[in-house]
Formats: sequence, C-alpha cells, structure tokens
Amino acid sequence: MRGWDDLYLLPVPPSWVPGAAVGILSLHFIQKLLFPYFWADLRYLLKVFTYGLRVEMYRRQGRVVTVLDRFVKLAEKQPHKPFLIYEGTIHTYRDVDRRSNRIAQVFLQHEALKKGDTVALLMGNEPDFIHVWFGLAKLGCVVAFLNFNVRFRSLLHCVSSCEPKILVVGADLLGTLEEVLPKLQKDVSVWIMAKDSTFPSVHTLLDKIETASEDPVPVNRCSANNLKSAVLYIFTSGTTGLPKAAVISNLQVLKGAAGLWAFGATSEDIIYITLPLYHSAASLLGIGGCIELGATCVLKKKFSASQFWSDCKRYNVTVIQYIGELCRYLCNQPVVSG
Repeated sequence: MRGWDDLYLLPVPPSWVPGAAVGILSLHFIQKLLFPYFWADLRYLLKVFTYGLRVEMYRRQGRVVTVLDRFVKLAEKQPHKPFLIYEGTIHTYRDVDRRSNRIAQVFLQHEALKKGDTVALLMGNEPDFIHVWFGLAKLGCVVAFLNFNVRFRSLLHCVSSCEPKILVVGADLLGTLEEVLPKLQKDVSVWIMAKDSTFPSVHTLLDKIETASEDPVPVNRCSANNLKSAVLYIFTSGTTGLPKAAVISNLQVLKGAAGLWAFGATSEDIIYITLPLYHSAASLLGIGGCIELGATCVLKKKFSASQFWSDCKRYNVTVIQYIGELCRYLCNQPVVSG
C-alpha cells in the first residue's frame, strides 16, 4: 500500500489543462445555445461534398453515370419493388422500365428521331408522364416539360422556343391541344395518349404501345458523353412575362436527385409527390430522388389538402414535398379523429 508520502509522486496535470477543459465546455454550451444544428449541418455538408467528389471522379475517369442509368440498374436489381403508386395501382421498377422501353420502340419505329432531338411533353401527373419521359431519354432525346396551366399564346411560345420534333399530349389535355393545333408549326409531329384520334394528322400512342416490343433500345442511343449536355427543358411559370426555358443538364439532374439522400432519406422511405411533374421539385428532387435512393413514390394527380393526410396514412408515407403555401393549406384543414 502507498503511504501519504507517495502522493507527492503522482503526476500533476499541466496548469493549462483545467483552463482548456473549461474552454471546451464553454464552447460546447455556446454551440448548443447559438448553433444547435451545427453538427447536423456539418454532416449534411460532408455528404454533399462526398457526392460531388464521386461525380467528379466519374467525370475524370470518363464515366458518365446518369439518373436514367441508375434507374435501369435498379430495374434489374429490384424488379418487383414498387416504384410508383398511383391511385392505388402499383407500378414496379420492372413495370416502368418495360413500358418506357415500349414507348422508346414506338418512336424508334415511327419517327426519325436522332439523338439530341427535342420532344415536348404536355401531360398531367400520371405514370405515363414518367414512361414517356424515360422512353424518350432512352433514345437520347431532350425532353421539354410543358406547363399544362399555361394556355394558347404562352403555350405556343413554349413549344416554338424549344423547337421540338414531336409534341406528346396527355388524354386529359386534348381540349388544350384543340386550341393550339391550328397554330402549331407544321413540322411538329403531334402524338396523343389515346387509342384513336378525331384530329387530322395526329398520331395515337396507346394502341401502338400495346403491340410494341419491351426490348431495350441500343445502348449507344441513351449513353451520355458529357455531364453538361442538356437533357431537359423546364419552363418558368411566366409570371413576369412569357415562360422561359431553363436548360437542365445531366449534372443538374444528378444534383437534384441527391437532395432526398442528402437530407437523410433512405431506400425504405415512401415519398409523396403532389406537385406537378413539369416542376423541377417533383421531377428532379421527387422522381430523381426516389431513383437515387431506390425508394417508392406515391404520385398524386393534383394536390388536395382534404385528401393529403388520409393518403399519407393509406400509403404509409414517410417523406413529403412542399413548396410555397402548401403547408399553410394543410395546417388550415380541420382536425379529424382516427
């Protein structure tokens, strides 16, 4: 046993140690008080940095891995996992991949589309919006998302400004098509999501999809050579003049698709998308984000405050998207039991 004299032999910490300890504790309390989200923000920034580093490595290695490439791989890896849920109907990753292949084959057979050609898409929220988008992307086309809320002069301006070879119109927007059809450029081929048409010189798509092959199109059609090449045109709302097209590159699509992942969402999440797909929040962050995660999304035809929470409960939604006043509309809904 040690005697009292041995205590004088124990090491004494340097004089600066207590001061340093007090300083560290003070910094901790100051951080908690003034910057409570510091560590969460730091983790987020590190994730963003890591993702950017990965994309840069791909670029330096000459590898261009797009969101579409990621989706095709997921369709092979998890073919039976739900990708889209729309009005109670489940569309698996394989379902969406195969139907988009059919649409690509239709346009490959019936239209002289070249890689880099523009196709305008005037459709509401429905699975075929995504099928057409992916099918055209598999042909290497640039897809222009048209805002179905703009009419006549503004819509004609959008179509003419992106100079599409083809205009694809949803079945519920044939009235809008009827308004602009006489004024459309003669070199624009018009296709509608229907089995028959009463419009002269307008092609039907649904009947041809049924008999089209599910085989993938040649890989060289959709392979991207440059992350900065344009893949989408997304139009502004036109509140300060006529709508203007924002040119979206492969790199911007990748950045948008990483958003949900960067904020902590996982492949087990179910994302509820009520925003219009022609909007970048729904298409890039929402659909692209689901693909980046390998998750499931519930697609709503249009936002409904009265149905929002019941939909979330019905589909076990774990992530929602919002912009603008959406949250205020939800908070103003009456409280319901159950």
